[in-house]
Amino acid sequence: MLMTIAVTGASGQLGRLVADQLLATVDPSEVVLLTRDPSKLATYAERGAIVREADFGQPDALVEALAGVDRMLLISTDIVGARLDGHLAAIDAASRAGVSHVAYTSIPEPTPDNPSGVVPDHAATEDALRASGLAWTMLRNNLYAEMQVDTIRQAAASGQLFVNTGDGGAAYVTRADCAAVAAAVLTGDGHEGEVYDVTGPAAITADDFAALAEQLAGRPIEVLNVDDEAYRGGLVAAGVPEEFAPLLVSFGTSIRLGKLARVTDVVERVGGSTPTPLADLVGAQG
Repeated sequence: MLMTIAVTGASGQLGRLVADQLLATVDPSEVVLLTRDPSKLATYAERGAIVREADFGQPDALVEALAGVDRMLLISTDIVGARLDGHLAAIDAASRAGVSHVAYTSIPEPTPDNPSGVVPDHAATEDALRASGLAWTMLRNNLYAEMQVDTIRQAAASGQLFVNTGDGGAAYVTRADCAAVAAAVLTGDGHEGEVYDVTGPAAITADDFAALAEQLAGRPIEVLNVDDEAYRGGLVAAGVPEEFAPLLVSFGTSIRLGKLARVTDVVERVGGSTPTPLADLVGAQG
């Protein structure tokens, strides 16, 4: 029986990886890729995927874009602090269009005691999805491993690693591993009502970062573990925009408090692939 699967934000980095996984698994005619700019997904249309224009700010058109869709991956947008309305519109449109199952990309422990700046959006979206009457799956992706490579390279170049993570670690996960889990949930059965912490194979600390930087630099790397305010000031001094620095600080605080340290077997058990260690990624991109 045919089952049509939609991916929102399909022209983004994670969206494209999920699309690739789906096109390798199911008939392309069953894959609906939603994007504000269909021209960005022309190559996927050539491969047989259905590409539709969709904008969370245009609810009625979004319902039309979801026509005939059975399952949907709602990829959280990147406008931190201003994305909830769009997420709620997508959930409402899915319900109105007759979508039966929505998987949502969230974050580990989206609870009030988690200081990460992305928590409010994710927690409210999860709550809305639970209350929607739709079948749901929460994909709580850890921080992306790819985003840590530049930090390690910079430490290798400068000889210092500047952090506010204390002794805490994060189970950084690659986007490809997240995509494998998402595709498996969208194409498989038995995932309704499940909450999956999608993680890499180990919780990586500042000392682990320094060790990877030392391998690149061939010299010792000094770890400078500072408090949140000093870290914020250092980020701004290094050129990070003032309005963006608090979010980066909050990630470090969350790591320090152990909110991102849990390691699971979800990538292997659900996604069917061996999770990629951060060390492999650094080696591949170094």
